[in-house]
Amino acid sequence: MLPTHDVLTDLALSRGALDRAGLERRDDGLVERLLADRGTRVVRLRGELLEVVRDDSGAVTLAFSAPQPADVERLVVDLGRDDEGRAHLAVVMSDPIDGADWADGSDGSWVGLRAVGSELSDRDAGVFTTTLALANWHARNTHCPRCGALTEPVNAGWVRRCTAEGSEHYPRTDPAVIMAVVDSDDRLLLGRSPLWPEGRFSVLAGFVEPGESFEAAVAREVMEEVGVVVDQARYLGNQPWPFPASVMIGFIATTRDPTLRLDPVEMAEARWVTRDEYVAALRSDEIRTPSGISIAKRLIEHWLGASVESVGGRPF
Repeated sequence: MLPTHDVLTDLALSRGALDRAGLERRDDGLVERLLADRGTRVVRLRGELLEVVRDDSGAVTLAFSAPQPADVERLVVDLGRDDEGRAHLAVVMSDPIDGADWADGSDGSWVGLRAVGSELSDRDAGVFTTTLALANWHARNTHCPRCGALTEPVNAGWVRRCTAEGSEHYPRTDPAVIMAVVDSDDRLLLGRSPLWPEGRFSVLAGFVEPGESFEAAVAREVMEEVGVVVDQARYLGNQPWPFPASVMIGFIATTRDPTLRLDPVEMAEARWVTRDEYVAALRSDEIRTPSGISIAKRLIEHWLGASVESVGGRPF
């Protein structure tokens, strides 16, 4: 039997403080009106980076600005309103910043969501996650899947409409399950993808297939990747993952038979670890743990009973 576990409530990207005000998007003139309002707050996405500001205490906030006249020619997404009724927009710029996550700017720094997602406020984490997810969707849906004609953004950036036959296309989110699998000795199963460097281990994950429940996807993915039969699976939490368009649904799962039969296409290595073995491997730098914004890291910490950093681990 699975032990009783509280759901994870402190997931970095499962946060947001804006009222999305979805009904306002039906107004065809909404974006133009909001861009004409100097009180509107705007974030500007370059590639996958937003500008941030650090104060003297080291706290990170997104750099909001007023609308610019040229914004009417850019891709604009209405993100919603704050508690004071102020509108927030995301503007996708055509001049991305290349290179690493951090790039110096004149008034701050341009940074990726992976780098600062866990440091941002609820509002800013929600703004960054939503902005990136929608920008990725727009970039991949410039043409109609029915006839191949160009599509154009409508409904304040939340719909794309075919310019030839008028069909409407909505942002999609691909569900993926991610699971901490434990055996009867309470050991955790870790795996390394063939695409990952040596030492990079995480819990198992995979996309949900059509006609499949989340629990069925957990059992199938674990069987396919490492040949382990899952007895039970219990939901622990979920968070969006806009790289480019997923939502990760987290589970803890159990098995009575820890025998591993790896699919070499899916899994380069897999191992069972006790808590002491995991801590020792982290401290010796034998293995690396997932990043701070990932639900994978939180699933591992949930099993471990402590933060990875507190026991000497280094996220990858």
